[in-house]
Amino acid sequence: MAENAGLDLVEISPNAEPPVCKIIDYKKFLYELKRKQKEIKAKASKIVVKEIRFGPQTDDHDFNFKLNHAKKFLSEGAKVKAYVFFKGRSIIFKEQGEVLLLRFANELEEYGKVESLPVLEGKRMIMLISPKKKK
Repeated sequence: MAENAGLDLVEISPNAEPPVCKIIDYKKFLYELKRKQKEIKAKASKIVVKEIRFGPQTDDHDFNFKLNHAKKFLSEGAKVKAYVFFKGRSIIFKEQGEVLLLRFANELEEYGKVESLPVLEGKRMIMLISPKKKK
């Protein structure tokens, strides 16, 4: 029947009982499959992570400036990775860094939720904040 129609016999679902076949143009079938895959990939959400860097003795003005940036990032749907970078001997101010990050998380409470609490990794104290779901 496929040869008479000038088309191809394509096996759609080989695991079914009995196997399902269609009489269609094979190249068109492959094109449709590719297009569906591309559409699914385009609809998948991409997670963007924005970084905000603090020093252990960050002043109020700088803190507020970076806080506004973080609010903007979270409202756009991006995750925020805030970290305090300790240079040289400033590692002795670990508590100040943790207090700074917790204050930062507290200020951003209505925009996002804390995904991971401040953790010291080498010379950095890192905290991740993800945006709240829009209703």
